[in-house]
Amino acid sequence: MPERLFKHKLKILFSSIFVCGLIFVRAFEDTLFYDPFLKYFRSEFGNVPLPDFNTFQLFLALLARYFLNAFFSLGIIYILFKDFGLTKFSALIYLVFFVLLIAALFVLLHAFADPDKMVIFYVRRFLIQPILLLLFLPAFYFQRVVSQKNNIS
Repeated sequence: MPERLFKHKLKILFSSIFVCGLIFVRAFEDTLFYDPFLKYFRSEFGNVPLPDFNTFQLFLALLARYFLNAFFSLGIIYILFKDFGLTKFSALIYLVFFVLLIAALFVLLHAFADPDKMVIFYVRRFLIQPILLLLFLPAFYFQRVVSQKNNIS
């Protein structure tokens, strides 16, 4: 077991650095990014109106946070699977999801007089958390195992 760890020390080191990057983004979200919804959704928001926000600043902050999370996530995917095609595919999926989610969020915020706050909460959560990474890692691992199993047969 120790020789396996030693053999993969660079993979473990870089994966750890990227995971620490994701943790850093989350730990310093209050100071790094403009997001009036952070405090709002931490409180009892059920009967409280949505906070005032600057649309452009919010968009830039969500873009920056999504980009950082995507960068660290794509780094983890590349290091673990050593497949540039898979990383490019993941980057494309990240881009498509960003466009769809950011459009959905701003339509919800601006097009409805009384939008569903939980829908806003979950759309925003997909934008600010590395949820796609949590979906991709087991899927890509399973795909790799199945393809290796089929190549052996």
